[in-house]
Amino acid sequence: MRISLPDLAAMDRFGRAIADVLRADDVVALEGGLGAGKTTLARAIIAGLGHEGDVPSPSFAIVEVYDPPAVRLPLVHADFYRLKHPSEAEEIGLDDYRQGAALIAEWPDHAGGFAHEPGCLSITLEVEEEGRIAIVEAGADWVGRVPK
Repeated sequence: MRISLPDLAAMDRFGRAIADVLRADDVVALEGGLGAGKTTLARAIIAGLGHEGDVPSPSFAIVEVYDPPAVRLPLVHADFYRLKHPSEAEEIGLDDYRQGAALIAEWPDHAGGFAHEPGCLSITLEVEEEGRIAIVEAGADWVGRVPK
């Protein structure tokens, strides 16, 4: 499915729509080139879960954790750009972070990918004129929940 996101307001609405249906153990895998809007969409999802205030990019920390009551469910926001090999995701304890939490994964391929998981919503963002196009592929657990 292709979703047009012509401006920041559309990106925000899409992110909040994802947040509305996000469940523990889900993965939102965000792909796209540098500047495609992965972190912007992640911030919209996190805000939609109830977080108020700044949402730092996890580019250097790799993992940022959000817990209730600041958000409606435990959430891990990870940026795997700096990983050199998927085994490094194990070394940072990704599985421990994910216990009972949803995961937003930027650069998911650097961590070995998540598309094989039934709870994975893969979103590839592409720049189109002044906006973005989201190319969405949903795992089996997302059937009937994919925002449009």
